Amino acid sequence: MRRPAPQVPGRRRRSAAVLAGAGLTVAVAAAVGGVLAVGGTDGGAPDGRVSAVTAAAGATVVDPGARDEAPALAGDDLDGKPVDLAGFRGQVVVLNVWGSWCGPCRAEADGLERLSRQTRGDGVRFLGINTRDRDRAAARSFVRAHALGFPSLYDPTGELLLRFPPSLLNPQAIPSTLVIDRRGRIAVGIGGAVTEEQLRPLLTRVVEEES
Repeated sequence: MRRPAPQVPGRRRRSAAVLAGAGLTVAVAAAVGGVLAVGGTDGGAPDGRVSAVTAAAGATVVDPGARDEAPALAGDDLDGKPVDLAGFRGQVVVLNVWGSWCGPCRAEADGLERLSRQTRGDGVRFLGINTRDRDRAAARSFVRAHALGFPSLYDPTGELLLRFPPSLLNPQAIPSTLVIDRRGRIAVGIGGAVTEEQLRPLLTRVVEEES
């Protein structure tokens, strides 16, 4: 009779809850016999890898002890000014991937700007990644139309997106939003458009953590 494989101490665990009030489905992954098993509306990846829920408002929430460091992100913003994610260390960062050509991006933009203003006093900073806009002028028009006050890295080829774990940021899922904790680790990944009401409790959870 085969014995079950022993649990490995300190194995990464990803946990989450279903935020029914916000209508937000969250992927759940737990270490089972050294293999990450995923649950969610899509049933998870068949090979046991952690994958974002395919629903538009799906989110993956990562426990503090299991978080990966966010990749280095630096470049120019839409006005040609230098922006570096490392300069936000010590603050909670909401990283939003968007494009001017993207309908769901337009739908969520006003709510993100409101949340950016409302949470700034709590040590939260918003940073965008503008992707697949070959023309900066179109992206700047988007910023003006929605009165966005936070900067966005200009990433027309999507190269910056490929630096992230695809389980937390699918480069094909635009828009996407990440929450990065004060230590520069990825705490939340959201694939698809997100509303202000859906993002706020996830953001609050990270803001209230001890640094």
